[in-house]
Amino acid sequence: MLHTDEAGPATSSTAEGWPALRVAEWQNTQSTLHMWLQVVGKIRMAHAPLVNHWWQVPLYVTPRGLGTSSIPYGNGMFDIEFDVVAHRLLIRTSSGEDRSVPLEPQSVAQFHERTMAALAELGIEAPIRPVPTEVDPAVPFAEDHANTSYDAQAVTTYWRQLIQAERVITRFRTEFLGKVSPVHYFWVAMDLACTRFSGRPAPTHPGGAPNCPDWVMEEGYSHELSSCGFWAGGGEEGAFYSYAYPEPEGYRDTRIGVEGAFYSEEFRQFLLPYEAVRTAADPDATLLEFLRATYRAAATTGSWDEELLVNPHRLDRHTR
Repeated sequence: MLHTDEAGPATSSTAEGWPALRVAEWQNTQSTLHMWLQVVGKIRMAHAPLVNHWWQVPLYVTPRGLGTSSIPYGNGMFDIEFDVVAHRLLIRTSSGEDRSVPLEPQSVAQFHERTMAALAELGIEAPIRPVPTEVDPAVPFAEDHANTSYDAQAVTTYWRQLIQAERVITRFRTEFLGKVSPVHYFWVAMDLACTRFSGRPAPTHPGGAPNCPDWVMEEGYSHELSSCGFWAGGGEEGAFYSYAYPEPEGYRDTRIGVEGAFYSEEFRQFLLPYEAVRTAADPDATLLEFLRATYRAAATTGSWDEELLVNPHRLDRHTR
């Protein structure tokens, strides 16, 4: 099927598998969705207790889109989900009440107003800082009337890309015995991420992200890590990435051995274009090898404990 982002080029998608979606063909919608995600992400951050490295703030890929998981509130809880099948923002509470906001072409200001009104109807206060983070310029949500696009099919296709990425990265996550993050979606930069830790502290992060206090980055990068994930950039259809912090000497020169993979001097990380995975004979195996090879690069050049890895073939024997 074909669909367009406003008057822009056509985008294509498939109902299942690894769908194609060119980044350039949904940029207007992506910009709007990014701000909507920040609104909801900040609501979760306002109420969820701090977890190391900000693990309390991300969203998660769900069978319907992207959701917050349960957020504590008073003596109960609520959650918020971007349902990109029915195209609605659904807010549910443990009292049994719910409200929804349509996902349709509308400004960030209107989405922000509707979401806050829906929360107020449910008796939920949302004391957020109503300005986007890590973007420049940072237009307050209530004043953003420029981003208004919503191509429903493109958003659904993007979610299907995230499903494939989440599925394989979750498999990769199981191969590590040490401290490892969930596979979670950071709304600040629209990236799906999973991070492994060596167990050693890291040097203080220099910060410098736009409209983001340095102490935020210092908390996120307080310990030595190897992180991987997927984001809607770095390739014609997005890219898988992997980086180490602090970057060990020799890391960037490591041969990864996966066709299409390269070290980006601009982003200071290894990238593998999504389209290289999608068109591979075995997309799952190709992505897994990229994730494993880039972790090995970080672990070898950074002298990580070899006992942190689990033999993946041992895991396969326990699959039911």
